[in-house]
Amino acid sequence: MMISLYRSHLVFLLELILVATRQHVSLALPTIVPLQASNKNVPGRPRANLISSNASGRHNDDEGTTSTASLETSISDTSPSHRRRSFVTSLSRAFVAGPAAALLPLISSPRPSNAATYRDPKTGILLPSVGEIESSIPSNWDDYDNPLSSSSGGGEYSSSSSSSSFSRLDSSPDAIFYSEPRFVEHVDERAVESMTSYITDSLLKPGDSVLDLCSSWTSHIRPSASDGRLLELKRVSGLGMNAKELEANPALTDWTVMDLNADGNVKLPYDDDSFDAILLQLSIDYLIHPLEVMKEASRVLRKGGKIAILFSNRLFLSKAVGLWTGSDDIDHAYTVGSYLRFCNGGFTNIRAEDLSTRKQKGKERVIVGDPLYVVTATKG
Repeated sequence: MMISLYRSHLVFLLELILVATRQHVSLALPTIVPLQASNKNVPGRPRANLISSNASGRHNDDEGTTSTASLETSISDTSPSHRRRSFVTSLSRAFVAGPAAALLPLISSPRPSNAATYRDPKTGILLPSVGEIESSIPSNWDDYDNPLSSSSGGGEYSSSSSSSSFSRLDSSPDAIFYSEPRFVEHVDERAVESMTSYITDSLLKPGDSVLDLCSSWTSHIRPSASDGRLLELKRVSGLGMNAKELEANPALTDWTVMDLNADGNVKLPYDDDSFDAILLQLSIDYLIHPLEVMKEASRVLRKGGKIAILFSNRLFLSKAVGLWTGSDDIDHAYTVGSYLRFCNGGFTNIRAEDLSTRKQKGKERVIVGDPLYVVTATKG
């Protein structure tokens, strides 16, 4: 009886949090408040009002910004703390059933116990030190590295065993959420520049055929690289959720409206071996069938082609999956690497890179503005 009472209180509390969260994080873009960005205008396209995926929950009146508490505290750099949090999460899941369970993200990534991080004193957000994103990807993988397995000791992934990992606060069809176009950037100006430079100067080669998954009004591709090389891309196909955004994208040669979350049996509308490079920008945290999407990406990618998945720590909380929310950026890089490794797509040479702008502050080179990371892999 006592266990039943505790369970009832816990479910009630979590459902209250769920209601409160839905009141403050609505589907309307203007009501999603930014965590780090001030309200000052910046040149270029406006920036979407998103929140960080591992926010501290503090309120900052000086900058006119409000942070939203994360669903779980960030993992510290000590192994006992990570084990303690994983135990609490597992224990909570044993007592919670129904919609409230979506509030408890599954944190099972076997990240290095000595990972170095620092906490931004202004926002309270935990950020990776230099080199930690790169070291988040194992040099050799085995089944025990799989955070998506059906058991803690490794095993086959199944959508049913991992359903809680991909639950979302807002489970309504994504077509509703993305029905109105958003002609905004979702990270700040520095991160946009880093993303554009990386894609144009480092990733793409002249004459490439490119697929931009989860595309929008911009693909962050310049006509020429910084060294003067003209890319003259053969094809840039965009697949996204909003026709008006895709139509406005000057880089696209063709585009398709498709909801990658609508069906677990994902089938991209392209022939095998169609592309030399695939982009997935600032959207990996919203996919509820990531392994299926990655496997399909491999199918349409030519042998030796590369996929690049770029992400930050800013998101629409109501649409992000439980595996992502509450994790820090080192976990995020590991998770994306796991998608590529365990999707049975034959990806090799999985690597992570920190593209964030940094400056020296004391002994630490700290991230300036929004962080930006990329995980890449090659089709073997």
